Amino acid sequence: MAWYLLAWQRATDFSGRSRRTEYWMFQLFNFLLALALGLLAFAAGALSSEQDGFSVFGISLGVFGLVSFIPALSITVRRLHDIGKSGWWYFIALVPLIGGLVLFVFTLLDSDPDRNEYGPNPKVPGHASVVI
Repeated sequence: MAWYLLAWQRATDFSGRSRRTEYWMFQLFNFLLALALGLLAFAAGALSSEQDGFSVFGISLGVFGLVSFIPALSITVRRLHDIGKSGWWYFIALVPLIGGLVLFVFTLLDSDPDRNEYGPNPKVPGHASVVI
């Protein structure tokens, strides 16, 4: 949970680097939170007989998606920085079929072992982040 909160604290920070653990823990907790919110919204909508709960479900997930977009974007940019790529590589996901797969592979790659143009390696102790 500390990784998820760290990502929210750095939500507007598009500089620096984020390690794989920070990125994937954010993605995991974001998914679980969206799932829980969706189930609650669906149940609340169904109880109020609001078209079987789908309209409340759609609105709540849409709002959650809008709220979490900037933190998700910033952590993805920092993850790209960690492997030595520019944040502009994010837009590779717009290429049909293969773009999302390329971005996914980039998020799986290990960090540059040394300092790169985006900052020091976040795995090195003493860096201002959560270290497990």
